[in-house]
Amino acid sequence: MPSATGPVVHPFTPPEGSKINFGATITGIDIENLTDSDFALIRDALFTHQVVIFKSQSHVSPRAQYELTNRFDPLATSYGHGKTVDAKRSILHPDLKTIPHQPQVQVIGNGFVSSYEGLQNITLRHPHHKTFHTTSIPEADDLTHTRFYRWHIDAALYGLAPPIVTTLLAVKVPSGRRQICRYDDGTGDELSVPLGTTAFVSSCTSYDILSPKDQAFCRSTRVEYAPHPYIWMSGAKSRSDGLGMVSQGKEIPLRDLPPIEQDKIQILPMCWKNPVTGKLALQVHPSAIRKLHLADGTVIEDLAEVREIVHRLQRPGIAPEYVYAHDWEEGDFVLFHNRGVLHSVVGAFAEEEVRLFRQCNVAASEFPLGPDDE
Repeated sequence: MPSATGPVVHPFTPPEGSKINFGATITGIDIENLTDSDFALIRDALFTHQVVIFKSQSHVSPRAQYELTNRFDPLATSYGHGKTVDAKRSILHPDLKTIPHQPQVQVIGNGFVSSYEGLQNITLRHPHHKTFHTTSIPEADDLTHTRFYRWHIDAALYGLAPPIVTTLLAVKVPSGRRQICRYDDGTGDELSVPLGTTAFVSSCTSYDILSPKDQAFCRSTRVEYAPHPYIWMSGAKSRSDGLGMVSQGKEIPLRDLPPIEQDKIQILPMCWKNPVTGKLALQVHPSAIRKLHLADGTVIEDLAEVREIVHRLQRPGIAPEYVYAHDWEEGDFVLFHNRGVLHSVVGAFAEEEVRLFRQCNVAASEFPLGPDDE
């Protein structure tokens, strides 16, 4: 419920040793009954702070969640992945259940749920890195150690424009345990995280910490994504840090994908401009990339080379000191700027640990701004 003092934005105070420079909590707003001035404050906070948290929002309905998400782009009305989640070969298919009376809102989590918002007797599956990575943490360490599952943007990357914002509501959250998130990439990097955290990094920071030469490359390069990317990548496996795929020739051949419409293939800027702050974000979905289009007209088509280039550019930005790992509590309602952060599922649950979340994003009505767009 709104506070007597009105809405207030509280920027995060980073913990000691952290270089996190994004995130805020908002108090004094009732999401179920938003005013225009409430939304104006939320919109400004989101584009300024990238991740915005409201506490104690268990009462928020799927309708209100969709309506807030939709207000960022009123012309956008369909779920961000469209109907691609229905494709049985898509890597997204097992992880999502659609709320029947609000189809833009998905249910995600872990464990058996007998009844929720019109869904009956559903079994949710929290994605586990051993199903997606080339290597996995030994079984004996599985409940104490984990990995970033897949750093990504919520986007179809074929046909539909990437959503501006994603909203997440924590309905049921197991608590009490922490895990060590391991990068397992030879650096020794690791991070203590709450059980089932969602990890975020700022893509603006990822750009800012690059050398001037690399920044110039990012500003002038465009990324071509694979058609039907979540089917295309379904035979391949990920790096141990969750930041892109290993090149083993296991992608589904284009001839074996659903029919490809050339005008739906997306070639997007490597850097996306924040419409409020003007800052640039190194915003690439590393698992779905296929080619790089350079400023001089050259196209890098060698997939292994494309992946190595993008990984080298993005890896500094997911170093432990830049990762915000949200410690979920029931009723947490989180908005994140899907065009300014990367995020990843993290964690390994025991079968009896039930986690229930609602997720909403809508395919945008316009594509993101590039570095030179107004």
